Amino acid sequence: MAEGLRERGVRPDVALYHWDLPQALQRRGGWADRRVVDHFSRYASVVVGELGDLVGDWYTINEPWVVSMLGYQEGVFAPGISDWDAALAAGHHLLVAHGAAIGVIRDLAPDSRAGLALDCRPATPAGPSAEDAEATRHFDSYRNRWFFDPVFGKGYPADAERAFRERGRIPGGMESIARPGDMELIGAPIDFLGVNYYTTTEVSAGADEADEPAVPPGVSPPDGHTEMGWRIDPDGLEMFLRRVADEYAPASIVVSENGASFSDGPGPDGRIADRRRIDYLESHIAAVGRARAAGAPVDGYFVWSLLDNLEWASGYSQRFGLVWVDHTTGERTPKDSFHWYSALPRSVS
Repeated sequence: MAEGLRERGVRPDVALYHWDLPQALQRRGGWADRRVVDHFSRYASVVVGELGDLVGDWYTINEPWVVSMLGYQEGVFAPGISDWDAALAAGHHLLVAHGAAIGVIRDLAPDSRAGLALDCRPATPAGPSAEDAEATRHFDSYRNRWFFDPVFGKGYPADAERAFRERGRIPGGMESIARPGDMELIGAPIDFLGVNYYTTTEVSAGADEADEPAVPPGVSPPDGHTEMGWRIDPDGLEMFLRRVADEYAPASIVVSENGASFSDGPGPDGRIADRRRIDYLESHIAAVGRARAAGAPVDGYFVWSLLDNLEWASGYSQRFGLVWVDHTTGERTPKDSFHWYSALPRSVS
């Protein structure tokens, strides 16, 4: 496939891990078990060794927060575990595996770029009180900085770790999980940072760090929301990209996922008029442009997703694709957003 893409003038970008851990490794503890790091490093050696420099950007891990917190703490994604200690260990091992894979890519594909994709949830206080502001700071330290900080050599946020210990989690601290040299490996320089962005949230005092206020998913979302119940906030994307540039100074930023779920289907003429998705993408791409103009080194943007896909815990109920998929027959129909997006590079070139 990589060769075919290159022949057609398309640069392949590859994610080594997007939540698909072999069941045999999960039976041994999955990402909560330290041995998975060595398995991942060997796996990376095989894949990178085979594809080599055919790939433009190598993403080591996609969304370690989702893998660890939604999979091992909240239990809503695979493997369906609800254990804080397992979640924090899993998150650490994901980052160590990332660092190990960066070394593999450097050795085997020196002409490619190496990085990872971190998801984010920018937050603002729900009200003007100092308590809401403090809750927002805590939420940010758990939801965003817990992964962004160590990747850029700053270590785990001390305030978040202190809060975890006060709540009886990781009583031995992260030093009970991390081994000597881990933090240096995690903070190994990367060529680009992938940022996955969909929405923002408001935080109130008294919420647990895992709480993310949201509108429940539904096919008739309130104004200003997608069918996932996520608030449409392109300004949040601009501000977060500018923040990442200011706080972490990455060499390059790629918006590696951005998109919206709307279930617009074929009309009587077969056309799929998904105007809401076009409006969402148009406003968020404009936000990327504003961030670039302000100095954020954004040099890539990907829509999630090309096709209506299996959206993990939501199954086939949420449609993010530019292409409609009939889940009974498999027939594919480009939506209006597909045609709009395919013409976009030509319109701005």
